[in-house]
Amino acid sequence: MEHLGLGWVLLASTLFGTAATCSRRDVRAITEKVMDMAWDSFDDQYQGCSRMMEEKLKTVNRNEFQNNTYADTWGKAAEHWQKQWGNSNRPQVLPQEQAVAVLAYTDKEDLSKQLNEAMLEGGRSRDYYLQSFHFKMLHFLLTEAVHTLQKTQRPKCNNVYRGTTDRFTAQINESVRFGQFASASFNKNIAQGFGQDTLFVVNTCYGVSIRSFSFYPEQEEVLIPPYEVFKVTDVTSNSRTSIIHLKSHGMCSTLNCTLVNEKMWKARRCVLSSGKRRAPSPFPRPAPCWHPPAVINSLFPPPGTSSP
Repeated sequence: MEHLGLGWVLLASTLFGTAATCSRRDVRAITEKVMDMAWDSFDDQYQGCSRMMEEKLKTVNRNEFQNNTYADTWGKAAEHWQKQWGNSNRPQVLPQEQAVAVLAYTDKEDLSKQLNEAMLEGGRSRDYYLQSFHFKMLHFLLTEAVHTLQKTQRPKCNNVYRGTTDRFTAQINESVRFGQFASASFNKNIAQGFGQDTLFVVNTCYGVSIRSFSFYPEQEEVLIPPYEVFKVTDVTSNSRTSIIHLKSHGMCSTLNCTLVNEKMWKARRCVLSSGKRRAPSPFPRPAPCWHPPAVINSLFPPPGTSSP
């Protein structure tokens, strides 16, 4: 994606102060959650509409900065980028606006938490997305950053760890998605430092290392996109920790270019692929209230294989 002509994503760096400090992100209260395909997730990949999205988002980014946490964190990330790379003549791996988005995501738990909570419900309906999803710009830039980094990083598939303070449950052989941007680490001990109620042992082929664009490079963070599908290969537990093993199973999006293409909401289909090009699945997306695991698995087997 080319650098945005009007520099709209960097406007906040001059409009808002930064009071946040680089502290470890807070943990959350323990709850129990079921791993599934997260059908209500806003999982847009913006395939074929980057330019249109850039133009469309120019009209909404200022409204999103009314969120003080969002504005302050973005301003701090923009300032950090300027100090780190602003005077460099070297070609950058990420365009400025994408790098700032990743930095902002890593800076404070409040912003990443707000974004991810909004994403889990952002795909409920077009009206909900338009009126209640207030992270359109950040979601777009993070998704573009993941796509950009995927083109440059090797190996494509990596084994990483994700620790949480939520207790998750999952069924072996089921297909699941995180439905949000999920932070993981190459380092198991670091991952467990964020929570030991559930440890995900993840084989990801679409997650990307964001160590070079993080306020906490020592965390060796890998960002897993919401649309990556995993097969649950093993589930174990002890008195304290549930351990869930996930293996990359392809990609699945129910939405694409939704801000600029209203028709996507009228006939949503899961798009499953194990490569760069995605072809629509012949199966429509189930209604939001209907998520039987057996049906999900039958609809989304790996390409070239039969369902379990």
